[in-house]
Amino acid sequence: MNQIRKTPVPGEFYRHFKNKLYQIIAVATHSETGEEMVVYQALYGDFRIWVRPLDMFLEEVDREKYPDAVQKYRFERVRLVKPQNAENSARNAAQPVRQAPAAQKPSADSDSSAKNITAQAPDEDQPVNQELLDFFDAMDEKNYDLMLECLTKLQTHATQKELDDICMVLDIHPPVGCDDVGSQIMFIKRHLAMIRKFDGERLR
Repeated sequence: MNQIRKTPVPGEFYRHFKNKLYQIIAVATHSETGEEMVVYQALYGDFRIWVRPLDMFLEEVDREKYPDAVQKYRFERVRLVKPQNAENSARNAAQPVRQAPAAQKPSADSDSSAKNITAQAPDEDQPVNQELLDFFDAMDEKNYDLMLECLTKLQTHATQKELDDICMVLDIHPPVGCDDVGSQIMFIKRHLAMIRKFDGERLR
């Protein structure tokens, strides 16, 4: 008997198998067909809002087209929580949440076909640093001072995965030789300072 993966909930964070982060806005119902649709927002670039059928959102990655994909599912949930201390922060990076499978209905999609899902869900989500969530919230508000403050807090215990997530959301890439945590955070801070200056001059 097929089991059903948990329906996304507004506010939850999901990682696409191509390593992009998104936040769930709502699960809506198509007015003509009654089909359930997931409304979600990108946490990078221009923060565009997307809509995708729920069955398609929950389905597995097409292994014929993407044999090297790390994730089992197209979208996998990640949880953001505050670490207890700096020593365990490495365990607090965003991790995919395996969920119970669902029977999938065939639907047209540009990068995969519908498949039946076979994995089991764990009892609890994997955590992510609270400062990372605060950073994303500040970014959504374009609060550059708070973003810089979050980066300063992260400097003492940030993991490489957390810095990679920030760079991914900002759509930037540290230059060659910028390998350690301190230099990467300084690079991100300089980038934010440049954007803040540009925004300020544009509004004058």
